[in-house]
Amino acid sequence: MTISTLLLICLAAGLLGSMVFFAAAVAPTVFRILPAEQAGKFLRAFFPIYYVWGFVLAAAIAAIAFTTSTTVGIIAVIIALLFAASRQLLMPRINLARDEKLAGDQDADARFKRLHMFSVLINLLQMLLLIGMVVLLMIET
Repeated sequence: MTISTLLLICLAAGLLGSMVFFAAAVAPTVFRILPAEQAGKFLRAFFPIYYVWGFVLAAAIAAIAFTTSTTVGIIAVIIALLFAASRQLLMPRINLARDEKLAGDQDADARFKRLHMFSVLINLLQMLLLIGMVVLLMIET
């Protein structure tokens, strides 16, 4: 196994681990410990950082991967683009729907739930792609 392959596996596993940690530990703890309003404020501040972290790490993986495996590089670019789209396009719509819901707009609740579910599915897809990437890297060596 080359150093670059080992580095790619470690970076992909690190990104996957941070995503799982957020979903399994951070988010449930925030909602269990903080009142709903405070939890919402915390997550609004946290998510932009989460998406930038994911984008930067996925972009680094892509940059390294294109020197050894075009397929892994393409997967990493897809993951990075999904982080960027989630931050720039989806997150503002989720926040707007949440604000409208809190202001009493009944239709906003359904929109918020739909958009939130879409973000969860994107996150799950990214995790599956990262697992596939690691498997592919291990098979290629």
